[in-house]
Amino acid sequence: MAGGGLAGALELAVVFLVRPLLAVIFVFTLILLSWYVAWRTVLVHVSLVQEIAGLRPKKAAKPKPANRGRFARFYQSQAEAAQR
Repeated sequence: MAGGGLAGALELAVVFLVRPLLAVIFVFTLILLSWYVAWRTVLVHVSLVQEIAGLRPKKAAKPKPANRGRFARFYQSQAEAAQR
């Protein structure tokens, strides 16, 4: 009878430990495989994803000119008037 108890315990261990673990591994494998396929086919071509992943170099920022608008000219003339 001791052998029957051991077989029952082994069967319970398989049912409650091994099978759920294999199911979780299977689900994670499917998720990772689908993510890889989506990445290789679609997501690599999306510009936002390219910027986040660092796949595309950033554009160099041009410096703004000193006198670029009427407010800059106004405040510059005020500063020159205050210096006189």
